[in-house]
Amino acid sequence: MNNVNLDGKPVTPSKVICIGRNYVDHIHELGNEMPDDIVVFLKPNSAISNELTSFHQESLHYEGEICLMVIGGEFRAVGFGLDLTKRQLQGKLKSKGLPWERAKAFDGSAVMGDFVSIDNLDNSLSLKLTIDGEVIQQGGVELMMYKPQQILESLKEHFTLEDGDIVMTGTPKGVGEIKAGVLFHGQINQAKKTLISNEWQAI
Repeated sequence: MNNVNLDGKPVTPSKVICIGRNYVDHIHELGNEMPDDIVVFLKPNSAISNELTSFHQESLHYEGEICLMVIGGEFRAVGFGLDLTKRQLQGKLKSKGLPWERAKAFDGSAVMGDFVSIDNLDNSLSLKLTIDGEVIQQGGVELMMYKPQQILESLKEHFTLEDGDIVMTGTPKGVGEIKAGVLFHGQINQAKKTLISNEWQAI
């Protein structure tokens, strides 16, 4: 089983739960329809990785996300993650009305940084992604269609949330193709303070 680090100690998530289409600008960016309910899909533990790959049967796309960890049935930790997507395959699956998992849940598709405990989640919680020093994605709770507490309450209606489970809360606009060799730097901020940051060089 794959682990992530929380406050410097390994934690084994049983699953990663992903929220799709949670930022209006990203919905428009990909030409998707506005959902009338929360969009949820899963990644297994085998999807978790600390390596950023640019190719897996086809070129991969990145989506930077605020990731929240469940402890005791509540969101108690935060980290930065990258939801990797086979965009070409996803388009084919969507056009046929089929599930996305083959394009979203493959091995290595949930690139996770370190997590840090957090006492409160407010509208100032945000992410920033730079690629080779250029700011590519920014956004956070203030721009989310479904806020963290709404997400948590909805998920509890359908899933048993185990300690260590991770919820990826959606991506702001600015997604794109991963190029081998470029340097990704993701960070989580709150109230103008950086809580955690990580770097990956795409291979």
